[in-house]
Amino acid sequence: MFGISSLGWVHTLSSLPAIPLAIYMFARYGRIVPRSKPGIVYFISMLIGAITVFPIAHQSASYAIGTATILLLLAGYGVGRISSLGRAGKYLETIFLSLTAFLLMLPTITETLTRVPNGHPFVTDLSSPILRSAQGILFVILIVGLTAQIIHLRRQGKRAAFASPAEISAE
Repeated sequence: MFGISSLGWVHTLSSLPAIPLAIYMFARYGRIVPRSKPGIVYFISMLIGAITVFPIAHQSASYAIGTATILLLLAGYGVGRISSLGRAGKYLETIFLSLTAFLLMLPTITETLTRVPNGHPFVTDLSSPILRSAQGILFVILIVGLTAQIIHLRRQGKRAAFASPAEISAE
C-alpha cells in the first residue's frame, strides 16, 4: 500500500507519535519540553524515525535531514543540562527542538502529497507548486513559531527576575 516497504512502515509508524506530541507540547507549554513524559516519548519516536530513514532513503536530502534531525535532537536534549549556559541553554533547547519538529514535518508533507491518494497522488513532481507552497508554509510557521517562543521565554525570564522566590515556586 502506498508503495511503502516493511521497513518504511516501521519508520513511518515509529515517527508518527512525534507529530501529535509536538503539537500537544507546543499548545500546552509553548515549546517541546524534553524533561516531561511527552518529551521522552517524542525523543524516542524521533530518534527511531531518524535512524530508520537511512536504510530506506532514496535521495541525498533524506540523509541530510536524518543526520540533522539526530544532531539537533541530541543537542536539544543535552544543552539544557549544561548549567554554565544559564538562560541561553533554554533558548538553544527551544530552537533545536523546534527545528526537529520542522525537519519531521518537511518530509511528512512531501511524502503525504506524493503518495496520497493511493495511485493518484496530489503531487507527482518534487518541484510542484503545491509541494513548494506547502513547504514554504511550513517554513513560515517555523519562523513565526520560533519568534513567538523566544518572546515568550524572554517574558518568562523578565517575570522571574522581578518575582520573589515564593512567587516563582507558586507558579
